[in-house]
Amino acid sequence: MSLSIMLQGTASDVGKSTLVAGLCRIFFQEGYRTAPFKSQNMALNSGITPDGKEMGRAQVFQAEAAGIAPDVRMNPILLKPTSDRKAQIVLMGKVASDMDAVSYHQYKPKLRETVREVYQSLAAEYDVMVLEGAGSPAEINLRDRDIVNMGMAELAQCPVILVADIDRGGVFAAIYGTLALLQEHERWRVKGVIINKFRGDVALLTSGLEQIEALTGVPVLGVMPWLDVSLEDEDGVALQRGKYRDVTERPLEIAVIQLPHISNFTDFNPLAAQPDVRVRYVMSPHQLNDADLLLLPGSKNTLGDLQWLRECGLAEALLARHQAGTPVIGICGGYQMLGTTIIDEVESGLGERPGLGLLDVTTRFAREKVTTQVSGVTTKNFSGVLQHCGQQPVTGYEIHMGETTRGEGVQPMLRFSDRVDGAVSPDGQAAGCYLHGLFDNGGFTRALLDTLRQRKGLEPWDGEVLDYAAHKAQQFDLLAQQMREHIDIERVYQIMREHKELS
Repeated sequence: MSLSIMLQGTASDVGKSTLVAGLCRIFFQEGYRTAPFKSQNMALNSGITPDGKEMGRAQVFQAEAAGIAPDVRMNPILLKPTSDRKAQIVLMGKVASDMDAVSYHQYKPKLRETVREVYQSLAAEYDVMVLEGAGSPAEINLRDRDIVNMGMAELAQCPVILVADIDRGGVFAAIYGTLALLQEHERWRVKGVIINKFRGDVALLTSGLEQIEALTGVPVLGVMPWLDVSLEDEDGVALQRGKYRDVTERPLEIAVIQLPHISNFTDFNPLAAQPDVRVRYVMSPHQLNDADLLLLPGSKNTLGDLQWLRECGLAEALLARHQAGTPVIGICGGYQMLGTTIIDEVESGLGERPGLGLLDVTTRFAREKVTTQVSGVTTKNFSGVLQHCGQQPVTGYEIHMGETTRGEGVQPMLRFSDRVDGAVSPDGQAAGCYLHGLFDNGGFTRALLDTLRQRKGLEPWDGEVLDYAAHKAQQFDLLAQQMREHIDIERVYQIMREHKELS
């Protein structure tokens, strides 16, 4: 029987995913075979396993922190919202159906045994399991059918550490209120509290920490400072809270259009990690003005977001900036939007709509989702912003339901062993493809950025080409180091061992 620990939160976006990754890294560094697990994840950031299964992006980077390949058993249920009321249900890596919230809540009891079996199967192969909850365990209206917070802790028979975000304010009320709303057998599982995202002198918290421990009987295991670490986000809540409003001036400005149903915006983390790039997420036309490159990201509602672009004036502004010489690159749904026509009777049911018309491609949505890891090279003889990007090796993954056809004579952007993908306009000023992770590829990305630098009269970057995989590993190590300094990790081990003995 493996050791296990579960992090639950007083709310969404308190930092559970990051702290789970940090624990995975610590246990990995100490020689334990460790795996993350989140039974149900609601997010539009997803990744693909080596065997072509789709799972939440957070569990992908947590697996990376643990030094292992992602396995769909780490996230058996993924909910991908397509509107305010409906979501696509991805079960064990494949699309199962689309449901509204009420229907899914009624469906959850049928998933309980599946979740138990999947967890036990994974736990049998590892020394330590680090579980993550979702939202808050104090959502008492959902308690009776819970399979992701205390319901999951009961299935896994594991202890719980409660994570609270002090940066949003009201941290002690959040801790006390959460524990007060738990039932007795649920409170028994909570063995510690971590206060996260603290800015300032921790000595100022001492009296509060003593009082909350006295009031709840639950020890505070540590206070984590606000960390400047570059890790991927689980979902778009980070964008809504303004995490990516970088004000640091750098030579290159890249604007990512923040679509209402933006998906896989982790595609642009490697650009933000570049020393000469500032990445901005924008939602209004005037924010495009100073950009050296415009990026149109993926979407879980391509036609709906395309309509939003037109209604808010961003479509007109994007076309005007492109006409003035600013290059545009689209990824996945963004690639589809750059085309001439989109036909969708599947995702939105809106039928046929014109695209932005910067690429001579037509997309028709299919019912079968493509989920695969791929590797290949960029094609050659590009013009414009991609002129130095030819014949670069690329790896990544695809997640899409659209099938895109290029017009006659349109040059593809990528070549794989069995096919080509993407499209590049004749002048090289517009391009798109289905490859998520495109900018993880250091050679391609640096060639693109140096071309942008050249356009601004700057010399090529004279430092090392960023190895993004090595950069991520460095960030995991930094996170683990900070957690060792600010959290009582020995007490975490003690909690896991004591609970295992009781079980």
